[in-house]
Amino acid sequence: MENKHNHYFKADNAERRLWQNPEAILATIGLKPALTLVDIGCGGGFFALPAARITRGRGMVYGIDINADYLRELNELAVKEKLDNLILTVGKAEEVIVCERCADIVFFGLVLHDFEDAVKVIRNANRMLKPGGHLFNLDWKKERTDRGPSFKKRFSQEYAAGLIEAAGFAIENIKTSGRYHYLISALKLPER
Repeated sequence: MENKHNHYFKADNAERRLWQNPEAILATIGLKPALTLVDIGCGGGFFALPAARITRGRGMVYGIDINADYLRELNELAVKEKLDNLILTVGKAEEVIVCERCADIVFFGLVLHDFEDAVKVIRNANRMLKPGGHLFNLDWKKERTDRGPSFKKRFSQEYAAGLIEAAGFAIENIKTSGRYHYLISALKLPER
């Protein structure tokens, strides 16, 4: 049985677009044509598909998700649009590293609270980032709202920032992103 929130992760979710604009968020995080982005927990491509459109021709987008059905559907959409810069990997983010030091940006779109071991996932993100790369965590505010995961499951921005810092990042800023979310920007620190 499909979770009532799973439709949020589909690339073509028109209802979600009423309260969240993926292209505007990708612009906010600085995604440009020649960059490489890793979308961890990409689901059906709500962010990964627009990212592949933005980076088409010169950049790359790697998507990681545990749901093979979502990735199959996303791949079909990418093939229809002739987006050959989207590489998808099925697996647990705690176990998957698609590349070492290849990414300019690692992005978590409403998923960090879902992982069994968020710290390990963030450490894996650090391994995928180039020196000076950026991690962005877009997640639900720790508030009771009419949509999204349960209040208990949500990470406060302070808690999420602490996890990110512990994995070798410097928090650059934390800001509100729309009515329901916050966006954390973090810089990969030089390795010691």
